[in-house]
Amino acid sequence: MSKKILLTGCAGFIGSNFVKEIAVNEKGYNFVVLDALTYAGHYPTIQKDIEGNDHLSFVEMDIRDKESIEKLFQTEKFDGVIHFAAESHVDNSITNPNIFVETNVLGTLNLLNSSLALNNPDFKFVHVSTDEVYGTLSETDPAFTENNPIEPNSPYSASKASSDLLVRSYFETYKFNAVITRCSNNYGPYQFPEKLIPLMISNALENKSLPVYGDGRNIRDWIYVADHNRGVWDCFLKGKAGEAYNFGGDAEKRNIDVVKTLLSVLDKSEDLITFVEDRKGHDWRYAMDFSKAVSDLGWKPQVTFEEGLKKTVDWYLENREWCKEVQKS
Repeated sequence: MSKKILLTGCAGFIGSNFVKEIAVNEKGYNFVVLDALTYAGHYPTIQKDIEGNDHLSFVEMDIRDKESIEKLFQTEKFDGVIHFAAESHVDNSITNPNIFVETNVLGTLNLLNSSLALNNPDFKFVHVSTDEVYGTLSETDPAFTENNPIEPNSPYSASKASSDLLVRSYFETYKFNAVITRCSNNYGPYQFPEKLIPLMISNALENKSLPVYGDGRNIRDWIYVADHNRGVWDCFLKGKAGEAYNFGGDAEKRNIDVVKTLLSVLDKSEDLITFVEDRKGHDWRYAMDFSKAVSDLGWKPQVTFEEGLKKTVDWYLENREWCKEVQKS
């Protein structure tokens, strides 16, 4: 009998790419895709994938709904969870932190409790987190390793750090088979246009102002979404219980340089750039040491930033209607 895996939050950016790149092709598993279809979740993105594959199904549900989650687990008897679902936009967490705690912390708790209640010794739980739980780095600090302390600086990263610690505690307390993944900034197709790269592409195509926080010199490491999702799947297959694994793209870039590169690719003027008031608690730099993933999982990024950015720009140029649709929904 095929194992049944719950995929949460997979009508959103990273999860929808996971469905298209991994779940569709892993026909030895049955995948149940769950999403609350909030503003950043767009069912049409994955509808053809769901309807065209007998081993995929979809349920609209909010992980905050404890009773519904419990009932779903008791009905479906899952063999594992890959947990992408989260509120993820830092700006939104600054203006409305409550929803981030409710979804990212309490929602994760609901999934953990329902998973544990199945009492399945072969169960596996992969919790998809972020490099932001580590806080910030200076220009000269070494990259984050899995041994860095958890020092979140925004309500978003604090909510993800809290859920990370919950997952860890279930391993320590109940010997629950859980793994944590932490990735750097993802980019690629199907990303909601509030995030830096799709926002800059969208605005540039319409000759709108490109808002850049502060002086734009903050540094991020960028990972192409397909590379990240390979790492997540590797963790499900090979990740050791109780461990965390970092995934990065080996592509540290200043925000302003990313924006200027996009303008160059799109043949647009840098005059479109507008520097705006810096974000509160804005982390200076993220960088990921992913040597543990290389040694333990045999994983490494395959797509360079230059290759990934070209793929991303080409996709947005060919799918402008998708961007309009998701911003309406």
